[in-house]
Amino acid sequence: MVFKRRDRRSIVQIVADFVYPRGGWGRAFEYVKHRVRRLPDTPEKISRGIWAGVFTTFTPFYGLHFLVAVLIARVMRGNILASLLGTFFGNPLTYLPIAVASLSTGHFLLGSRLEKAVDRSLGDKFAGAGADLWNNFEALFTPAHADWHKLGLFYDDVFFPYLVGGLIPGVVAATVSYYLCLPLISVYQKRRRKRLQAKLDQLRKKSEPTDDLGHT
Repeated sequence: MVFKRRDRRSIVQIVADFVYPRGGWGRAFEYVKHRVRRLPDTPEKISRGIWAGVFTTFTPFYGLHFLVAVLIARVMRGNILASLLGTFFGNPLTYLPIAVASLSTGHFLLGSRLEKAVDRSLGDKFAGAGADLWNNFEALFTPAHADWHKLGLFYDDVFFPYLVGGLIPGVVAATVSYYLCLPLISVYQKRRRKRLQAKLDQLRKKSEPTDDLGHT
């Protein structure tokens, strides 16, 4: 196929590129910034899209962040592509502080203790929830019995506190991003329009007919 990669990446390479992309995270962020500034939409709509994307990274819907960002952007009448680019605020460098902030805030608001909720490692709770999901799926086709105990623990100790706790830091981070991006995008678009207008003026001058003395 024409668009098929010549060098097929292994699973290990795909994971490695996700954790640390080729060229480094600095280059990846520069690419996202470049794409955001060149979006063909108003600064307000682009900034609202970024708000939606950044806010989404504080939700526990991992694997569905793109979908959640698009839905929020549509409700806010923001730029859809900007919302997808905004989800890059959540990455392997920021997921840990985002999770800590969301879980801590959530347990505080719910009146529970984070230390008690994570008496076992979070990895064990994720693994337990995944095992319950798989076992319950098998129970649909086999005589096995469905068991929701580990999923219940995961919901009570991780998912629901994360969902509640992510609202405040999510709104704060998204709003800060909105007010930072709005003037920057506005200035960039104005400068870009001026450059394009200057190029058009030059092309018009070159295309204007001249007489033998060089006058237009």
